[in-house]
Amino acid sequence: MVQTEIIKEVKDSEVFSIIADETKDLGKKEQVSLVLRYYYNGTVHESFLNFQQAESLDAAGLSSMIIKCLEKYDLEYRTNLVGQGYDGAAVMSGRHSGVSKRIQDVAKYAFYVHCTAHCLNLVLVDSVKSVPEADTFFAVLQRLYNFISGSYVHKRWLQIQQDMYSGQPRELQKLSDTRWACRYSACRNLKDRLPAVFRLLQEIVCDNSGDRSVEARGLLAQLDLTFIGLLATFNTILGQSKFLSDMLQSPSVDLATAVNLVEALLDTLQQYRDDNFFEDMWKEVEEMAVKCQVSLEKQEKRPQILSSRLCGSVVTSSTGARRENLDPPQLVFVTPFRNLSNTEVYQCEADANPPATHFRWRSTHQIIPNDAIKTEGNKLFFLKLTSDLNGLYTCEASNEYGAGIGSLYWQKVCPVSSSTSSANIACKEQAGGLLSVNLLEPGTSTLLVLGSKVQQWAVTMSRNRSCTVDLSATGKYLSFCI
Repeated sequence: MVQTEIIKEVKDSEVFSIIADETKDLGKKEQVSLVLRYYYNGTVHESFLNFQQAESLDAAGLSSMIIKCLEKYDLEYRTNLVGQGYDGAAVMSGRHSGVSKRIQDVAKYAFYVHCTAHCLNLVLVDSVKSVPEADTFFAVLQRLYNFISGSYVHKRWLQIQQDMYSGQPRELQKLSDTRWACRYSACRNLKDRLPAVFRLLQEIVCDNSGDRSVEARGLLAQLDLTFIGLLATFNTILGQSKFLSDMLQSPSVDLATAVNLVEALLDTLQQYRDDNFFEDMWKEVEEMAVKCQVSLEKQEKRPQILSSRLCGSVVTSSTGARRENLDPPQLVFVTPFRNLSNTEVYQCEADANPPATHFRWRSTHQIIPNDAIKTEGNKLFFLKLTSDLNGLYTCEASNEYGAGIGSLYWQKVCPVSSSTSSANIACKEQAGGLLSVNLLEPGTSTLLVLGSKVQQWAVTMSRNRSCTVDLSATGKYLSFCI
């Protein structure tokens, strides 16, 4: 048996160390794992020995369980046990009555070492908690994971990734409170799929689906330029920290190597304070912001407005002074304005005081084709209704106090071309707000997805073989080609 071979190797090597840690199983019961570390045939080995439930979690109970386990396998721990490694919990590392002290009382050579990987974790935890912005960043990261993990949102998350990226979809990672270095995976996946996260949240906001849309709007407001900057920063720092964490947990690492690795990480972090590194990092942040349609302009703090009656006076408190509500655009919406013949028009509206005066349209297309799309102030004109214009369009509305962004995901579905000269079309409402449009000819049909449920419609055919559905219940039109 494997366990028998391990015991034989440990006895042949004579001296050995133990590594112990506990964790809860699905039944919320504490399970303790015991690992032996020893030198055999010119190589350092770390071999799993035992896994059992802890009846008592105090120092006396845990130390007794470890000693009984060693005695069970007939290991001479009193003279041959030369080391013990645990986490830094007081019950394990206590100098007077902890597990390490109790075991050292019966095995005088069992020197205690605090797990170096756990020390690295504690350094990261304390460092992040000392920076409020970083602490908030990881809180938002966890809220994103919780929101996207919901069954309805997760299904749409996978669909959006299939539309935007090739290969297997990525999953956002749950944050671990005990293994901070592994949060690198969470930052890396979010960084690689950040445009998809923006599109998902924007679409759910436009759904107006109650609490889900409200939560999506709140998360979207948190994903600003500061968040993107912190994401790029932690993706780099935690990537270096994870490498050190993995190396510290390697069975072959020794104390001298561990010290050299820690010093190398400190030198790397010191180099990150260089201006050249900051410039490279800022370029990366700018590229991410452009992809996600996030404004790069700094929103200045609103000036305090004092009453004109206080001019020439020394103001020690503004309590009771009347103040106008001067705000940058807080909410920006893109809504249908009107539909003309073969043209769709959308309007950008912003909730701001004073009203927004500048509007800037962008799309997922690198350059908006002038012959197909035209912009005039807060108006967006689709001059051609073709599927090659499908994509995300954003409007940045701004006034003298800042800017806000609204979005529109425009999609045109064209069915299979028909050679019939007849304009006979059958429309039928389907579940979930879908409209089935069928040409009355075998083998020709299409399905259109509408933003709102259709209650009443009228269909007309023009000479250029385009069909217009009049959604009279909402006053909107939907055009498609045949």
